[in-house]
Amino acid sequence: MPVGTLRASLFVFVFLPFILYAQNKPGTALHIKKAQGKIILDGILDEEDWKSAQVAKDWFLNFPVDTIPSPFQTEARVTFDDQNFYVSFVCMDDNTPDLINSLRRDFDFPLNDNVGMNIGPYNDGLNGFFFAVTPAGVQREGIISGGGAGGDAFNSVWDNKWYSTVVRYENHWIAEFAIPWKSFRYKNGLKEWNILFDRSDKKRNLRSSWIRTPIQFMTGMFAYSGKLIWDDPIPPPHPNISFIPYIAGSTSKDSEVTPEQTQSEVQAGFDAKVGITPSLNLDLTYNPDFSQVEVDQQVINLTRFEFRFPERRQFFLENSDLFSRAGLPEARPFFSRRVGLVRDSSGLYRKVPIVFGARLSGSLNEKWRLSVMNMQTKKELKLGLPAQNYSVATVQRNFWRQSSFAVTFVNKESLHVADGDSTLYFHESIFKPKAIGGDTTLQKNIFNRVIAFDLEMLSINNKWHNSSFAARSYDNFSNSENIAAGTYFEYSTRPLYIRFKPTYIGKNFNAEAGFVPSANVYPGQLNIHGGITYRFYRSLGALVWMGPSTLVNQTYLPNGMLTDRDYLLSYSWNFRNTTILELSYNYIFQKLPKDFRPVGSEYLPFLMGQEYSWNTATASFTSNSRSIFNFMLKTTYGGFYNGTNFNVNGQLNVRYQPYGNISLQFDYNDVKLQEGYGQEKLFLIGPRVDFTLTDKIFLTTYFQYNNLLDNVNLNARFQWRYKPASDIFLVYTENYLANNFASKNRALVFKLTYWLNL
Repeated sequence: MPVGTLRASLFVFVFLPFILYAQNKPGTALHIKKAQGKIILDGILDEEDWKSAQVAKDWFLNFPVDTIPSPFQTEARVTFDDQNFYVSFVCMDDNTPDLINSLRRDFDFPLNDNVGMNIGPYNDGLNGFFFAVTPAGVQREGIISGGGAGGDAFNSVWDNKWYSTVVRYENHWIAEFAIPWKSFRYKNGLKEWNILFDRSDKKRNLRSSWIRTPIQFMTGMFAYSGKLIWDDPIPPPHPNISFIPYIAGSTSKDSEVTPEQTQSEVQAGFDAKVGITPSLNLDLTYNPDFSQVEVDQQVINLTRFEFRFPERRQFFLENSDLFSRAGLPEARPFFSRRVGLVRDSSGLYRKVPIVFGARLSGSLNEKWRLSVMNMQTKKELKLGLPAQNYSVATVQRNFWRQSSFAVTFVNKESLHVADGDSTLYFHESIFKPKAIGGDTTLQKNIFNRVIAFDLEMLSINNKWHNSSFAARSYDNFSNSENIAAGTYFEYSTRPLYIRFKPTYIGKNFNAEAGFVPSANVYPGQLNIHGGITYRFYRSLGALVWMGPSTLVNQTYLPNGMLTDRDYLLSYSWNFRNTTILELSYNYIFQKLPKDFRPVGSEYLPFLMGQEYSWNTATASFTSNSRSIFNFMLKTTYGGFYNGTNFNVNGQLNVRYQPYGNISLQFDYNDVKLQEGYGQEKLFLIGPRVDFTLTDKIFLTTYFQYNNLLDNVNLNARFQWRYKPASDIFLVYTENYLANNFASKNRALVFKLTYWLNL
């Protein structure tokens, strides 16, 4: 045995028991005392309150190994006064240049060095807030749901006021936070909070945390948090009212109508946040405008299922988990993008003006949470829609450490629709053809309601997770076969990850304000999904882990007929330098429950009842994301119904640290079906330029060309954050015809917002 290996083995054998004993375990206490003096955010921790504060130290690595302390340690301290909650970090480092992808607020977590704190002020192990900064002082904040477990547990679009300072020294850097009590919700009178700290040292591809977190889990989960013990009382609540008015001016031109329409308008509105209690908030909006929100990135969708775009509108985000996590991805009773957005015949989403909205949300106490929302939209005749009202309510009861039961009710009402209004309100949700005897008539429907019951259970260590739901819809179209239900089981250990999910969706289950991707595809379905992943970890060398994964997906109609079978076998290699390689093989079988044209309405359809099966092979490669130039490339070749498809997609990135990024998204499909069914070269190209001139001035421009939608889109957005949470936006967007680049429509918008605390 080599001498170096022998020494390492002896070190591990002799000292590992002491290292593991000294680790900070879940529930480790961190005491907080009220500051006696003034805390100044200057990156110099010379205040007596910082010197006397308990230190959260002895951080452990989480990645690329989870068995040793971090080689670059971090210390965290907390204190408070009547105005703010304070946090400080001392991050040991050397002269290696920091990895800072950009200066944009709400930075991309995987692409930046950063340090941060997650707090659970309800002490329920499920919900909370996170705050983080990069060594360049760029802020990121957001909300946490579901205990931090799951891909949608962290939402960084939530925005609020807080303050920070970062100062770099020769062998370390210091960050200080001041988070106003008015900027987040908390339960007054609790003696304990959940709290955790973590650090991403991306330039070395190291991830560490105060509470030791196993490598199979990301840091940030409340299952691996400490306990913040309040030695002094939390400040009593003060009036907490924020008023956020805006004024916007726009000019637009629509060339798709005859004659062309050009219009200019000025509009104003406001948002308001009223703290009913420290943990219960009333959000109000009047005549909201979301013109500053980036337009959706286009996709080439060759499947039969609707694609889900993310919600980015600020009003819908705080405590949104109470609505958005109801159900399972196969059937969500409520999807906030259904309010104020509707997809037109070309597949693009159009805005439906919102008149007003109100939402009461937060925690009633440690065990109970509540969210009630009401939104009113205007009549939009060019889209065939009447004025509509949306009401959603969820009550959640927490139990055990990280488990909950919730009831959700969704009600959508179409207002002032008469029986003879089918030509005026032609949207499919208002009037539908119905066969009665030998005749077909249009049946009116002015309401759609869904009630859902959800059970979430997480084990203390997050190894076991179960999510189950049952829902029923109500409308004028049907009163039977309108049930949806499902359950998801997940088991995760260091090497083994197992998941199993059966779901059932009735033929007439109709969640118009929700998201059911298989709607209009199956006349009811039973789906069974499962998978196993096994990882072999390597403590030395270039490889962190490698291992196989398998997925099985089968769908049946309610009569038991198999319609879909999808088997996937893959093998992945994850390297220490962030490179990832994956190879996979896929077998697909489909017996079509409905006619389907994947590449265009001008071609012959694949007919209901026809059977197709094919095989594909896929290779994907993600390069070192720390490099100035990096890329992701994925290619698939194999069968596709009665022909073949060759697909290449990915993204190229060039970073001019920290001021700018240039990226190119692309997706190319060479579809060759039998004669008459279509032979098309489909491609999407999306160059994007992102300049972050300072941490307050941003310019983003991107261009999208999608020949499947026959659309070219240009979007340019300038943002100046002239004060905390207050912005000036200038946005230009234009859509063109793909064949001759003639303008379809264009708009220029100016918007000013101001956040005023009353």
